[in-house]
Amino acid sequence: MAIGLVGRKAGMTRVFTDAGETVPVTVIEVLPNRITQVKAQDKEGYRAIQVTYGTRRPQLFSKAVNGHFAKANVGPGRALVEFRLSDADKDRADLKAGVEIKADIFKEGEKVDVTGTTIGKGFAGTMKRHNFAGGHASHGNSVSHRAPGSIGQRQTPGRVFKGKRMSGHMGNTRRTTENLRVVQIDLERNLLLVRGAVPGAAGGQVIVRPALKAARLAKRKTVAPTKPGSAQSKDPAKAGKK
Repeated sequence: MAIGLVGRKAGMTRVFTDAGETVPVTVIEVLPNRITQVKAQDKEGYRAIQVTYGTRRPQLFSKAVNGHFAKANVGPGRALVEFRLSDADKDRADLKAGVEIKADIFKEGEKVDVTGTTIGKGFAGTMKRHNFAGGHASHGNSVSHRAPGSIGQRQTPGRVFKGKRMSGHMGNTRRTTENLRVVQIDLERNLLLVRGAVPGAAGGQVIVRPALKAARLAKRKTVAPTKPGSAQSKDPAKAGKK
């Protein structure tokens, strides 16, 4: 099973299927992902792999951090990211320090979750930030065309409730787009093509993981529940006596 990797959003394009259907895809360039540490249940309390990506000058890190990279026999990367391991992946021989993770850990048709940082929009009003309808264009409306309207009730409760949708900072937040299908994998250029859009601008860092909800749904479908009163729900010993 795939663990996950760190990539860079290269942009969007489209590909055509054999039936002539056009599919919008996001191109994700897989950065050089190297495993720096394998965490065990008995030592750290959980199973995970620690991955670094990209390259950076050793002068920008302390001796302790450079020693951590040297212990795994990998060059300094831009940051460290952890991916949790399941019970099925705890004994995999290919998951050890120094191993490079490439795009081939995923398969075409597999569902993935992509996490990135959305594009910052700065201070935005309620019409842009929360899709408010706005006020009337005419008929007595003069300066309240894009105003949010009333934000409270009366003397009781006499305050604005938390979570009230108002103007404020928009974007530049961490978001995850779920259940995106891997349309194509380019092993020569180490690219992933996933259907649909992913958070962030072109050139931004994204984290690709196996789809969590798709795995749970597949696991739920393997054990189909039996309906009350059906032949499968009855006692087989009593059913054989008839």
